[in-house]
Amino acid sequence: MAGGVVEKPAAHGKPRKHYLNHVRTFGSWLVTLDHKRIAMMYLAAVSFSLLLGGVFAISLRTVLWNGAPALPEDGILGATMEQFYNRMFTLHGAVMVFLFIIPGIPAALGNFILPMQLGTKDLALPRVNLLSWYLYVMGLCFFVAVLVFGGLDTGWTLYPPYSMGGGSQGQHVWMSLIFAYMAVFILGFSSILTGLNFIVTIHKLRPPGMGMYDMPLFLWALYATSLIQVLATPVIGITLGLSLIEHMFHVGIFLPEYGGDPVMYQHFFWFYSHPAVYIMILPAMGVQSEIMGTFTRKHIFGYKAIAWSSIAIAAIGFIVWGHHMFVSGQSPTAGIIFSFLTYLVAIPSAIKVFNWVATMYKGSIDLKTPMIYGLNFIYLFGIGGLTGLFLASISNNVHLHDTYFVIAHFHMVMVGSTVNAFLGGVHYWWPKMTGRMYNETLGRIGALLVFIGFNLAFMPQFVAGTRGMPRRYANYLDEFTVFNQASTIGAYILGSGIGLQVIYLIHSLFKGRKAPDNPWGAASLEWQSESPPDFHNFTKPPIVTGAYDYENWEYESEEAGWRLKQEVIDTGKTLSKVH
Repeated sequence: MAGGVVEKPAAHGKPRKHYLNHVRTFGSWLVTLDHKRIAMMYLAAVSFSLLLGGVFAISLRTVLWNGAPALPEDGILGATMEQFYNRMFTLHGAVMVFLFIIPGIPAALGNFILPMQLGTKDLALPRVNLLSWYLYVMGLCFFVAVLVFGGLDTGWTLYPPYSMGGGSQGQHVWMSLIFAYMAVFILGFSSILTGLNFIVTIHKLRPPGMGMYDMPLFLWALYATSLIQVLATPVIGITLGLSLIEHMFHVGIFLPEYGGDPVMYQHFFWFYSHPAVYIMILPAMGVQSEIMGTFTRKHIFGYKAIAWSSIAIAAIGFIVWGHHMFVSGQSPTAGIIFSFLTYLVAIPSAIKVFNWVATMYKGSIDLKTPMIYGLNFIYLFGIGGLTGLFLASISNNVHLHDTYFVIAHFHMVMVGSTVNAFLGGVHYWWPKMTGRMYNETLGRIGALLVFIGFNLAFMPQFVAGTRGMPRRYANYLDEFTVFNQASTIGAYILGSGIGLQVIYLIHSLFKGRKAPDNPWGAASLEWQSESPPDFHNFTKPPIVTGAYDYENWEYESEEAGWRLKQEVIDTGKTLSKVH
């Protein structure tokens, strides 16, 4: 047994060698250059971050059941309930954004799948890949240190002047603030290195017989995401570096008391953070395309339109940051331009949704667990995207700014869509990564719990926001009680759904049925490897087929899964022949 996964016996009776048991020592994982092992370590770390951010979220919603009662200064965790609430939403936002949503799919699923979908044995820069993992761990440790040192109540954006002295917490949060700056700064380097590695791998290790239009759409999504990571992430690093210098040497950059301009910080922050929105969602869209094709058994409708819409989203995403600042005092002309560009970026996103729906039309839909997450994604992304159009309108935005409507919109798009795509991708590639099948019934129940809980948690917030419920408030008027209590119930249901998945996925590592090499009938190259894959990914060169040409596969049995048709094997070209 290696990593909790029971090996599939080889023909000669001995356990088959694969990437999990190639070398069995703990130290071999710490220095591994294998993209699959690094991906599994990323998967464990980002899953921990998701659970940590979820605990903070449950804490927030618990406080908001009836609003924060008055407590003495030495109340819960040495703070008033309001201070506890402020610290929780700061850490919840920071951990979920910087430690889970941004790195989650690229670092875990992308690291594992990208080389295999190209038919190669590793990323182009394996040592850089390992370095990016250690930088991520360092960033995670710095965020944990923030929690240990008392937390922050500045909000996850670390806006000045709130960041000066830590808001209501006083000067004792200086160390927490430094740790938060360092965490985001280091995580930025991890993100840049991952993006560079993906770009180089797609350009240099893509086999000669595979053009850009032959790649799976997951790779197009990762490619567009990587461009944003490389170009936008340095901005947030420079911004936080300037903030650190300002706090240490009292140089006037952002803080008004030193002669700085806090609005300039917002420009810098959102110049990165709005492209970061697409760092979060583009990989999720790539996972969605793989799921839609496989579980409808149809070639993706409008392949080139989906591929180029990823690039369009990446490009337009750089010039829409000002819609976060409609109430900051920017000129009316700038507001009109940013409003127009915000409407414009909705077009490539809508192209994807229409093409996914068209793919399902007259398809042979198989409602396995990944497909349920795919349907969840379309619904939640549709609601989140359409409500974004309301916020793109300046007149509506002024009324809805800093209300629960914005919270609901953001969570529908970034959290609902990305989390569902992440969970769908984990369930989709879990048999390939671990060699084990999970309980399908529990998988469907978990997916439905996530869907029900998420909608119950955030749908009421749209209504509360239109009625004036402000975000980031621990107390509220009685008229908002019913909305907050519904949201709290939804958060607990959502948490139970994710908790159920943790249980049955871990259980599958030890007791799950052995996974066939291709349990879903998917057509991209990674499904031609064994489950779990060989240390070098493929024991024999894969046969070149279209990533969405499902007619090349035939179903054998539940134990054997899907196999390439014999005529495809006899007449098809392998990657070695292509070379």
